[in-house]
Amino acid sequence: MEIKIQRTENPKEKPDESNLVFGRIFTDHMFIMDYEEGKGWYDPRIVPYGMLEVPPSMSVLHYGQAVFEGMKAYKGPDGRILLFRPDENMKRLNRSNERICIPEIDEEFCLEAIKELVNLDREWVPGAEGTSLYIRPFIIATDPALGLKPSSSYKFIVILSPVGAYYPQGINPVNIYVETEYIRAIPGGTGYAKTSGNYAASMKAQAEALEKGFIQVLWTIGERPMVQEVGSMNVFFKIDGEVITPELDGSILPGITRDSVIRLLKSWDVPVVERRIYLDEIFEAAEEGKLEESFGTGTAAVISPIGSLNWEGREITINNGKMGELSAKIYDELTGIQTGKKPDPFGWIVEV
Repeated sequence: MEIKIQRTENPKEKPDESNLVFGRIFTDHMFIMDYEEGKGWYDPRIVPYGMLEVPPSMSVLHYGQAVFEGMKAYKGPDGRILLFRPDENMKRLNRSNERICIPEIDEEFCLEAIKELVNLDREWVPGAEGTSLYIRPFIIATDPALGLKPSSSYKFIVILSPVGAYYPQGINPVNIYVETEYIRAIPGGTGYAKTSGNYAASMKAQAEALEKGFIQVLWTIGERPMVQEVGSMNVFFKIDGEVITPELDGSILPGITRDSVIRLLKSWDVPVVERRIYLDEIFEAAEEGKLEESFGTGTAAVISPIGSLNWEGREITINNGKMGELSAKIYDELTGIQTGKKPDPFGWIVEV
C-alpha cells in the first residue's frame, strides 16, 4: 500500500524544550489507516493532526475494544533520529489485537508508516537532556452500532508528542503504596494485552494512593499477596545480590524495557531470575537487610527507582530512599543506547 501524505498548511509553534510535560502537546501530523471486514486494512495516510468526527454509537465508546502502544524517538548527538526496538512494539500490538479480537496489522508496513510520520515531523523531536518524541499507535473499534460483539471496522492511528520526564520529580526514588484490595489482572484475563480497559480499571487505586501521598501503587494478587506490577510498569527487586522480577504468567504486561533490562543484566553476568515473588518475601528481605534495590521499568520513565513500600501501615525504606547503584547503571546504559551516545551491541536501535 502507498501512504498518501497531506502536509499541514498551518504548522504549529514548537514548544520550549526545557518545559515539556508528558502527553499534552502534539505534532503537526498523524497517521490513519482504516479496516473493513472483507476488505482488510486500507487507505493509509498521513494528515494534519486534528479532530476525529465519530458517531456517538461508535463501538469503542461503549465496549472498550481498543489497544495501544507506547514508543519513543530520540535525537542522537549527531542529529540522527533513533527508535528503540520498534519491531517489538509492533509484535506486542498484534498480541494485544489477538486477545481483544482486533484484526492483526502488517507489522513491517506499520513500522514503516511510523518512521515516515516521525520523519515528516522530525523537527518536533527535542534534543534537550531527558527529552524525546513519544509515539502513540492505537487501534479503536468504529462500528456505528450497539451490540456486544467484535467490531467489523477499525481505525489504526498514530499521534506524536514531544515529552520531558514522565515523573515531575525525575529519576528520584518514588514512594509506593501496596494495593491488596483492588486487583489489576489475573491469569487468563487481559493483563498481558495493552488494552485501554486495563488502565481504566487501575485508576481507582491510583487515585486513592495519591490521596494518601504516594506516587504509585504496587499491584498484588492472592491471599498471600503475589507481586505483579508497579503502576503501569514492570517491577524488579535486588535481593541478596540476585535480581528478581515477576514471571510472565499472562497477568502482567511483557514490557520491552523489562526484556531489555533482563538482557542487559545477563550480559553483565548479574544473576537475574523471572519467578513468582511474594510480598512477605520482600518485607522479610528488608528486615534482614537483604533488600538492596527496587525499580520499575517502562517506555515512559525507562527506570523509576523505588524508595519505599507501604503495606497495611508497615513501611520499608529501600537503599535509604536513594537510587541504587545497579538502577543507575541500567538507566545510564539504556538511555545511552537509546540516544545513540553509547554503543548498541544488541542491535536495538533503528534509524528513521
